[in-house]
Amino acid sequence: MVAADLDAVMAIENVIYTHPWTRGNFSDSLIEGYHCWMLELDGNTIGYTVVTIAAGEAHLLNLSIAAAWQRRGYGRELLAFILKHARDAGAGRMFLEVRPTNAAGRSLYAGAKFREIGRRRGYYPDNGKPEDAVVMEIELA
Repeated sequence: MVAADLDAVMAIENVIYTHPWTRGNFSDSLIEGYHCWMLELDGNTIGYTVVTIAAGEAHLLNLSIAAAWQRRGYGRELLAFILKHARDAGAGRMFLEVRPTNAAGRSLYAGAKFREIGRRRGYYPDNGKPEDAVVMEIELA
């Protein structure tokens, strides 16, 4: 992902999330050198991911697939790619947060062998009543 990709990223982000990341969130991730990747099919952006890797750990910050392309295995493909990338970059484990109500996301991560290790209370904004985050982890070594 590069700055020129942000229009395509925001077009997806603003459709699939009630509280999407801002363009600034993605821009800052690029500036900070986070591992930002695009998934393209026939020249069209259908997904993307943002991961930090430092001190032997990776943190999956965003993994998104465009609505029209969900439930076709592309999320699994992108997740497998970033798990390998993090492992190759020296990370021994990866963490993520996911909404408890995000059944598809939780299923994706559980299928990749992530395990729930805790909760962050009030982590996600949700129109007046914040939603907790389920914290998940996978060993990469």
